[in-house]
Amino acid sequence: MNNILSNKHYNEPSVFLPENLLREARRQRNKQECDVPKICLLDPDGDVADYLLRKNQANRNDCWACYHTSLYDFRLGNYEIGIVPFVVGSSYAVLVAEQLFVSGCKILFSVTSAGIIKQPDIDRRFALITSSIRDEGTSYHYLPPDKPSLLNQGLFSSLHSMEKKSDCPFFGGTSWTTDAPYRETPSSIAEMKRQNIICVEMEAAGLYALSEVKQYNILCFAHLTNSMAQTEGDFEKGEESGSIETLNLVSYVLNKLQTENFF
Repeated sequence: MNNILSNKHYNEPSVFLPENLLREARRQRNKQECDVPKICLLDPDGDVADYLLRKNQANRNDCWACYHTSLYDFRLGNYEIGIVPFVVGSSYAVLVAEQLFVSGCKILFSVTSAGIIKQPDIDRRFALITSSIRDEGTSYHYLPPDKPSLLNQGLFSSLHSMEKKSDCPFFGGTSWTTDAPYRETPSSIAEMKRQNIICVEMEAAGLYALSEVKQYNILCFAHLTNSMAQTEGDFEKGEESGSIETLNLVSYVLNKLQTENFF
């Protein structure tokens, strides 16, 4: 009987390529061939993009030929960044990420709301996801089932030392990536807590599998915002729905990575 692990051929190239899809999209939409910003941000909740658009700080990018999403450009200090809102789940995130990297992106951030599994000992609301439990489907098309889904070692080495700084907005931890959020059962949560998993989210395992196979620079952060709606008043993210904190996080990390030529 076939299942999600059947008929995988990890050493074979794909017939369907993102660059070819974008070629046809540009033809159909009469778009010029040009690059997106080297730094891009996936914004699953859409709050950051909404904030930037309301403040007239972002503009639609005309180079982006994706059929399914819009990309907006904005300035963050000295950096030009492209942001794609509402990219939820591993399959969608990986689809968009594949297209971003063949369109000129060099480093991709994903900052997503996450449910807290194990309350961290440190008073920081962002977790740098260093590894992720693969409880979704997309990663199994990129990596064999016995391979872990990990943050790129170069990025890990650069950012791990930053955690000791008092002004660092993040700490490192492992997430549980699921593609079925409404099947987070008590037994599943208890098992993840036993394994010291920090949070549950929907994108990191797929994105990190893509990162390993294609050697792309991808950073996944979890904004620890909720307890899976177990109490009223859950999902509060802070000022401007967490947008200002998220932008400060991205700026903080970029200032470090720029010195090490990641983009």
